[in-house]
Amino acid sequence: MRICVVGAGAIGGVIAARLAGVADADVSVLARGATLAAVTDRGLRVTSPAGETVTARVAASADAAELGEQDVVIVAVKAQSMAGVAASAGGLLGPSTAVLSTVNGVPWWFLDGFGGPAAGRHLDSVDPGGFIASVLPAARVIGGTVHLSASSPAPGVVSWRSGNGLIVGELDGAASPRLAALAGLLRAGGLDVTVSARIRDDVWYKLWGNLTLNPICALTNASTGPALDDDLVRGFVSAAMLEAKAIGMRIGCPIAQSPEDRHAVTRKLGDFVPSMLQDARAGRPLELDALTGAVRELGSLVGVPTPFVDAIHGLTRLRANAR
Repeated sequence: MRICVVGAGAIGGVIAARLAGVADADVSVLARGATLAAVTDRGLRVTSPAGETVTARVAASADAAELGEQDVVIVAVKAQSMAGVAASAGGLLGPSTAVLSTVNGVPWWFLDGFGGPAAGRHLDSVDPGGFIASVLPAARVIGGTVHLSASSPAPGVVSWRSGNGLIVGELDGAASPRLAALAGLLRAGGLDVTVSARIRDDVWYKLWGNLTLNPICALTNASTGPALDDDLVRGFVSAAMLEAKAIGMRIGCPIAQSPEDRHAVTRKLGDFVPSMLQDARAGRPLELDALTGAVRELGSLVGVPTPFVDAIHGLTRLRANAR
């Protein structure tokens, strides 16, 4: 199976390196700039949670046409980079190429083919004008959400800190041959893969934890431990989560837990620096629209007010612009 990972950063680097050791996978990465130079010259170096460093040698190029048509394209970039991916990935796509989406937040395909009060609607917050969907339509997409923590301290270098989970599923819940083949290869690479018949539920649940702490940590420069230890901040986070929970109920992605239940799950991960705070400290663009922006837009579509999410979105956006 020919597999190209688009984005050889933290998450993409882990996935590419794990697949590179699978005999039945022909793995490449679409990268650019310093990352491309590092992967080409020295390989992709990943340090595991156990402290072992593996160097994976994979084909790498900034030109999709040079890598050629793939069986699967794994999109492992931040949501704000998706328009650029859509513009550059055409050479990877053949008639039957599947696209595994691991993008955080609400992805461009989320409402396509989904019923409920938002059926047939489009989210401009994540795909202005529908450009991404025109290149990577839902028919190509296998939905996914990642449950592992990693960072990229230098181009082509990944520090994989914890977690090993990857949830994947067809958007219609079907058990397709392409899904089974991809899940098998990911498992052969050592990833803990769950095949889901309701992948939107899994995406929404992960978003439920990310949409508050990620931007609040980026706004305050605090890691997750101190943010949850402050009773006023934790109460504010919980109020925003209740808004998102109400939206989930309206659109068909119910969440049984309470915000305090979810805080307990987060605390088990220890005190960590979430990805948006990593981006803020490095001066990179923030993944805000796919997290809070999309929740605000969905709330407007289904009639759920979002004053707390609005406040998080506006304050974090202002802080990012001020930087």
